Amino acid sequence: MALTVSNNGAVQTASYYLDKNQRALQSSIKKLASGKKLIDASADPGTLSVAMKVKASINRLSGAQNNVQNGIGFLEVQDGLLDTAGKIVMRMSELKGFASQDPMKGETDIESYNNEFRDLQLQLFAISNQDFNGMSLFANHISDGQGGDTHVRATFNGDKGLDHTLDIYTSTKGSAGTKVSIHKSLLLSAITLTMASANGVGVVTNGGQYNTTANGTGLRAASHTIALASETQATAMDLDDVSAGVFEKAIENVVFLRAQTGGGMSRLGFAAESMKMQETNMRSALGRIEDVDIAEESANLAKYSILMQASAAMVAQANSTSQVALMLLQG
Repeated sequence: MALTVSNNGAVQTASYYLDKNQRALQSSIKKLASGKKLIDASADPGTLSVAMKVKASINRLSGAQNNVQNGIGFLEVQDGLLDTAGKIVMRMSELKGFASQDPMKGETDIESYNNEFRDLQLQLFAISNQDFNGMSLFANHISDGQGGDTHVRATFNGDKGLDHTLDIYTSTKGSAGTKVSIHKSLLLSAITLTMASANGVGVVTNGGQYNTTANGTGLRAASHTIALASETQATAMDLDDVSAGVFEKAIENVVFLRAQTGGGMSRLGFAAESMKMQETNMRSALGRIEDVDIAEESANLAKYSILMQASAAMVAQANSTSQVALMLLQG
């Protein structure tokens, strides 16, 4: 091979490998520093796209989990108030017994029971208007068909059209995915009942219209509505206006509402558990896609560090060949 000074191929080759090893070393440093094996789009555009989509799904799933937890909180507050409402109705029933079954009670004593009974009606109405972060907890209003609202007095039968159903989405697909429906309890409807009288026989029904017939005659039975919740003292009832059967039916209705609320909490609990497991699996999948293998990359770091130093040494060695040519010229 001829000895030249104008073009030194060895230097060019050694410089090429020096640059290559230096870039590989910098890449290993970036991967180890970030913990990711996908440090830029040029490394693997397809895999990077998959990783970004999985991240987006995880973020949406986290938002859905927050919604579920808020839904559980909504139902817990609602159930607590229903528990209080049930205790109030039981206290009303107790007052009815005190006022009507004890011959030792005078008019003043009975009036004191009436005062408490009227106050409890106001408290029940106040409970029915409680809200959760600005959202009403109970379905106290439905459309009256004329652009306005009216208090619910419809038949207490669990009709979703009156429940003011709230849909909580439990997947990464939003409204297109799965959901759990919870309901604003029909508290006012549950404690609004009808005393129907057919041929002198008193019958307690659920709230709303009493639309059966008496003895098959096709005539509507005489009835009147009893509401255990009152907005004002002026509209509140006395104990003499209510029979013991009304309290029993109202308690039964409140228990049904609590069962409905408990069912909603159970469904949301299962949804929360499922989403948590789904998020765990998705994060594992994302880790397999983008996380760097520390052991492997540490080995690469050591390798490229040695190769870069060797390449730099070879560049220096290749440059020394020019000195040989100079020695010949000097001789």
